[in-house]
Amino acid sequence: MGDGRRVATVTQINNYIKALFDKVPVLQNVWIKGEISNFKLHSSGHIYLTLKDENSVIKAVMFKYAAMYLNFKPKDGTKVLARGKINVYEAGGQYQLYIEEMEEEGKGDLYAKFEALKKQLSDEGLFDEGKKKPLPKFPETIGIVTSPTGAAIRDMINVLKRRCPMVKVIIYPCLVQGDNAAESIVAGIEYFNSKKKVDVIIAGRGGGSIEDLWAFNEEVTARAVAASEIPVISAVGHEVDFTICDFVADMRAPTPSAAAEIAVPDIVELRHSISLMRSNMAVLLKNKVDAHIKHLDLLSKRSGITQFEKSIFDRNQKVDSLFDRCINAFKNNNELAKNQFAALCGKLSALNPLAVFERGYCSASKDGKTLNSVSQLNTGDVIQLKMTDGEVDCSVTDRRSLNEI
Repeated sequence: MGDGRRVATVTQINNYIKALFDKVPVLQNVWIKGEISNFKLHSSGHIYLTLKDENSVIKAVMFKYAAMYLNFKPKDGTKVLARGKINVYEAGGQYQLYIEEMEEEGKGDLYAKFEALKKQLSDEGLFDEGKKKPLPKFPETIGIVTSPTGAAIRDMINVLKRRCPMVKVIIYPCLVQGDNAAESIVAGIEYFNSKKKVDVIIAGRGGGSIEDLWAFNEEVTARAVAASEIPVISAVGHEVDFTICDFVADMRAPTPSAAAEIAVPDIVELRHSISLMRSNMAVLLKNKVDAHIKHLDLLSKRSGITQFEKSIFDRNQKVDSLFDRCINAFKNNNELAKNQFAALCGKLSALNPLAVFERGYCSASKDGKTLNSVSQLNTGDVIQLKMTDGEVDCSVTDRRSLNEI
């Protein structure tokens, strides 16, 4: 201007101030602690808010690319730690915090404890895949360690009954957050292991903040899960929530409902699979039988098979002829044997001494010795005469030879 004054535009001033901010290293990466107010989630995904303490406020913005990594839902009244850079928003003429990272106040210590325990147990081998026990394909009884009043237990029971109505469910009611929650969960796992009445254990709860889920990050809980002889499914929170129990369990489910789906087969799908397998087996069996029938039919038409069949018939006829000849020979031999036997019987009959007796002859003996000469006798000797029907004793009164007769 003609009066010598240096006049700048608003934009120039804001740009100048922004340049000054850019030159201060401490403002390029700073952590600020405060309470959220005036929270607004824009449709674009950007977050606008104000951080305040007892005496002051500072406006802040967190763009979508950074907000998508938040592991909690910010809202008015939440105390947070925010990291970012402080700079000037030229169009609004105000400085503000451009947040790159944000966590709930106090969560930093919990995350540090989480990572430390995770590393310790991993180094001990508790996360090794080789130690994971397989889940039974057809469990009869499911044990659930959770709060009896939460929505999670209702969701799990509904899924279990829908997928596999015949499965038995045993609930061990326990605390899932707050003081003594870890000990209560451990007691449930140890109870099922001592009774041995369940095939699978589901341990979990619905979603919540890291403090709400902390019982499943306790070392005592993790070691109880790892020591369980019964397979354990960890079902804690939502899909984005991870706990130490997830790493040591035999199976991690993203939600309690998903754990119920993992634990049991779907009876409808199972029946469909069995029906499909039965149909496939019937088709395969029919095809195999048909193939064998065709093969046999083909073999039966081959010349070798025909000649073999004729050879069998010829041999059968020869066997019949030989059989008839054997029968005839046997009959002839039998008739000849009968005739020879009759002739021998005739000869024997002729030579039979008893037959001689029947013609009036008798046999004489003395003192058991057969007599054949009168010279063997003296007057007065007693002899025995044997006839056809018995014996008689006789006394010799006289003897004569043939010459004297």
